[in-house]
Amino acid sequence: MDPTISLHNVQWDSPHQFAELDPHLRKLKSQIYVFESPLLHSFPVNTPGVYILGGGRQIGKTTFLKQWISYLLKSGANPKSITFLTGELIDDHHRLLSLIMEVLGDMPKADSLNYLIIDEITYIKDWDKAIKFLADSGFFENCEVILTGSDLVLMNEAAMRFPGRRGAHTQVDFHYAPLSFREYVDLIHPKTPDLPFLYEAFSHYLIHGGFLTAINDWAKQRGILATTAKTYSDWIRGDFLKRGKKEQNLRDFLQAVLKTYGTQITWHSLAHHTAIEHPKTLQDYAELMCSMDGLFIQEALLEHKLIPAPKKAKRLFFCDPFVYHALKLWLEPSYNPLEALKEPQVLSSLVETAVINSIRRKYPTYYIKAEGEVDVAYVTNKKFNPIEIKWTQQIRPQDLKQIKKYENGQVWARVQEPHQMGALSILPLPKVLYEFV
Repeated sequence: MDPTISLHNVQWDSPHQFAELDPHLRKLKSQIYVFESPLLHSFPVNTPGVYILGGGRQIGKTTFLKQWISYLLKSGANPKSITFLTGELIDDHHRLLSLIMEVLGDMPKADSLNYLIIDEITYIKDWDKAIKFLADSGFFENCEVILTGSDLVLMNEAAMRFPGRRGAHTQVDFHYAPLSFREYVDLIHPKTPDLPFLYEAFSHYLIHGGFLTAINDWAKQRGILATTAKTYSDWIRGDFLKRGKKEQNLRDFLQAVLKTYGTQITWHSLAHHTAIEHPKTLQDYAELMCSMDGLFIQEALLEHKLIPAPKKAKRLFFCDPFVYHALKLWLEPSYNPLEALKEPQVLSSLVETAVINSIRRKYPTYYIKAEGEVDVAYVTNKKFNPIEIKWTQQIRPQDLKQIKKYENGQVWARVQEPHQMGALSILPLPKVLYEFV
């Protein structure tokens, strides 16, 4: 067996030392905080099928899979029935096909289920051809196949090419995201937090976001290592270049996003901030970055239909505060996140980034563009719930004209106590964000 494969499958020879010998789990031992996703206990077990785990770069998907292997071993799975492959070292579907047939041939032939994990499969050219052939040929009848990738659109499109082969589990597609604010707080403070702690934790979250490596950087030295930020920006750059995009265009696009961050834009208006002539190019870059889980395009809400308003302007947000800082550092190496947070506009933008991305994990999320603007409107139970986000020391009534028009409107603000402003509820932002489920 190829030694690069054996490196990630130490359970074959040393199942009881898997956590000590595996390169990803071994690295965890040097960290202050080790996160176990709730997904660990809801991931499919003992159900043959083809499952997809999507999520952005550097958020811990591979480590999660190694934790899941450890969980399988502790649950009594045969170590020889589990194989982990990394797509980064497999060139095309021909090599993938032969490799899978080889490892399946070495797996136990008994009635127990086999587990085949292929990490970052989107690195492999035409990977779906091999998976479809093997599924159609019955090779996966006694196998759970877990495929991961960072290009969410490509993963979903490819999954549609083998319907009926996914398995009988109630869920076949999973999304791995950075830690939410609540997950971060519960990780560093298992006891019920009070409001002062939540405010302090939120100020830190605006720097490291939900990226565990950055969280541990902050815990160790109250800062984010340049290498941590560079690793993320290098992945983004590399993925764009791999798809034939130009690095200068990526720079122009990101600089335009930062100049207009959180404001209402159209692709034509965004082009005014770049040297890129065609608005469609900017739209392509934005959609590609969305597929990498790096950007969120917040559409305006068509209130009477509860769907996006296609003709209205959009707002662009990165998918986590850490992404904002990492890409800003790539564009401006002298950038200092701690200093930037002293600027009210940057601070306000990152607060919106944290809140909007937390809400959209659970619900379709928009903004309202009417006579005034409302920062967030999420849809649930066939109605929308509008929220205004305020991080200023003083809330001015004239800034709340639009949100006041909605009987279920709320203001999430930098306040110490919940209170009313007329019929409008004013709530402490970190507390309500922590409790938002």
